[in-house]
Amino acid sequence: MDRDRKTAVVAIGGNSLIKDTEHQTVRDQYIAAKETCQHIVGMIRSGWNVVISHGNGPQVGFILRRSELSASELHEVPLDVCGADTQGAIGYALQQNLCNEFRRLGMDRLAATVICQTEVDPDDPAFTHPSKPIGSFMDEEMAARRRQQGWDLIEDANRGWRRVVASPKPVRIVEMAAIRTLVDAGVIVITAGGGGIPVVADQSGDLAGVAAVIDKDLATALLANKLGADLLLISTAVEQVALDFGRPDQRFVSQLTASEARAYLEAGTHFAPGSMAPKVQAVLNYLDGGGKEAIVTNPENVERALAGETGTRFVPDPVAGAGSK
Repeated sequence: MDRDRKTAVVAIGGNSLIKDTEHQTVRDQYIAAKETCQHIVGMIRSGWNVVISHGNGPQVGFILRRSELSASELHEVPLDVCGADTQGAIGYALQQNLCNEFRRLGMDRLAATVICQTEVDPDDPAFTHPSKPIGSFMDEEMAARRRQQGWDLIEDANRGWRRVVASPKPVRIVEMAAIRTLVDAGVIVITAGGGGIPVVADQSGDLAGVAAVIDKDLATALLANKLGADLLLISTAVEQVALDFGRPDQRFVSQLTASEARAYLEAGTHFAPGSMAPKVQAVLNYLDGGGKEAIVTNPENVERALAGETGTRFVPDPVAGAGSK
């Protein structure tokens, strides 16, 4: 691998593969993936080595719904297996589009998907306070049946009951050595989809999947730190991060230091929970772990953001005394 080539870890939102409710078929998602891949290939052509992660929330929801509808005839699909299935399917769409684009442009590059397990702590407090809704809504009768099967449920007064699972913090990416080997060989790697398949280790070190959802951006930050990536780029639905989001005085920002971002995050009024807040937290995790810089923008503005023309750039705090004699 060219050692002068910088490495960027790029996180793609699972919702970015679904334009709207009228365009959510497998083919529609493939076309959306193609558009995103064209922007990523632009990064690669400009000299970046790229590792790609992606969300999978809507896609897991589709699998769970199919599983529910066919439960009278077929076995249901466990949540950890849903994660594996979506990593394969979305990885397939991304790597095929990347390879097609490489061929079209005459680029001698390869892309490969690594189905990733992410270890979590079985004693993570999230397991005692499950909060991540998954699957479809159910009536009282079905909810009672699911409770007997050990499911945790929450009620929405207007729509019924819904399953909730834990969202523990990622502590280790199991396939890290394999990912690093591929990256060092210059392969464009797609991995940590949906945050990775959540697994726990027993006393002997054996791994087993658990019913949980790992935040994709937190897992991506961990991946970037372990790779020693030069850049974490989070691709989302907005061109720039806004302060006082959704308020009359909302304003977009082009750059924040780690301290500034942390203060705004802790204020609790700037970044929406479940949307921009976890992305900012992931950026802070990356910078705290030695990361150099992070950018948040939408897919169509990736190349402009890299050129400093748009997006929101997050940088470490200035070192006291830096530049002084």
